[in-house]
Amino acid sequence: MRQQLASTFESLKVRNYRLFASGQVVSLVGRWMQIIAIDWLVLEMSGDSGTALGFVMAIQFLPVLMLSLVGGKLADRYDKRRLLLVANIMWLILSTMLATMVVSGLATLWHIFVFAGLLGVVNALETPVRQSFVSEMVEPKLLPNALALSAATFNAARIIGPAVAGGLIALFGSGTVIAINAVAYLAPLVCLLMMASDQLHRAKTKPTDTRISEGLRYTARRPDLLLPLALMFVIGGLGFNFPITLALLAKTVFNTGPETFGILTTMLAAGALVGALASSKRRERPSSHVVMGAAAMFGILEIVVAFSPTFWAACLLLLPTGFFMIYVAQAANQRVQLGVAPQFRGRVMALYILVFLGSTPVFAPLIGWLGEVVGPRSGLWIGGVAGLLAAITAFAVRCRKRDVQISVNLRPRPQVRLIEPERPTPAEQPA
Repeated sequence: MRQQLASTFESLKVRNYRLFASGQVVSLVGRWMQIIAIDWLVLEMSGDSGTALGFVMAIQFLPVLMLSLVGGKLADRYDKRRLLLVANIMWLILSTMLATMVVSGLATLWHIFVFAGLLGVVNALETPVRQSFVSEMVEPKLLPNALALSAATFNAARIIGPAVAGGLIALFGSGTVIAINAVAYLAPLVCLLMMASDQLHRAKTKPTDTRISEGLRYTARRPDLLLPLALMFVIGGLGFNFPITLALLAKTVFNTGPETFGILTTMLAAGALVGALASSKRRERPSSHVVMGAAAMFGILEIVVAFSPTFWAACLLLLPTGFFMIYVAQAANQRVQLGVAPQFRGRVMALYILVFLGSTPVFAPLIGWLGEVVGPRSGLWIGGVAGLLAAITAFAVRCRKRDVQISVNLRPRPQVRLIEPERPTPAEQPA
């Protein structure tokens, strides 16, 4: 048991990564508290409008469409640690200003939209830098474990943040929660400053050509990268809209308050944390079948959650849904990160962030609108159906590319067998 735990948390033996993870868990708890606070604030100001909730979510993620590739270019060209310091300082300033306006009673709905957009700009530039920075803190053999632990840190924050936010919003209001988040940004700043630069695994020379177009061409030549990117575009855009779908479920279906919304989000994040820890045992690049299988399971479970008859049934079903939510995201992330050349990592990860988070502003307003017109449960089952169909389509395309035929022999009994071509296609190799 002790050996298994040591293997699960192996990357924490590295001082720089330990500092990074410590700062992230504090700031991410605060950030998730702020997300819940902003979502609830928008519902209160808009009269429980699902469209307004979808709009504020779209504004937060719209900059990803425009700026994430720029963030990837910056990550490949400049010092990632310094870029992260600047990003956290900007978050600290913006959250302090927003908290001041909300607490003083000066904030209106359009103020929330503006600050959501500004926070989204910083997030669009910071995320690809942070994702690619993990590879500089640990040696290559520890990278799968470090990526999984980063996801576990993220989901530990998703458990603690919403649970704490729900109670604090009920007691003190959304402004206090946003103020706490502003203070939390001091933690990653201190931890980044404490890192030892000489212990980072940096490339000896920076790439001379960091054009975005080169990164796009590199990815276009790699079908093994395109498959997880395409899957995460669909699943991220239609299936991962839980701040909208669970908020509507709590407030309009189960007729409860912010603390119940926090419980639903916490149950989802608890399952996600287990999924992240399960992914941490992986020591090699996951196959495309792992990615597709996890996507299919997530789609099925999200459909089941959509038709939960009671609040507690929804809570229980959100546990396995959260597990496969992070399992598919981690498998796709690791398949991309562990298959890309180091000089392209920042730009390819920016593309991953673009399709994963950038699809949110495209679909979030639609999910919010469907929640009002079709029903508050529709966002969940539509997202589930989309994820399941995406996985099935990816499997069919992969079989066709590899010239694999599926036949059913009904005699003497039903039997499914795969017929491979005489000359099998060579295994995918990173360029």
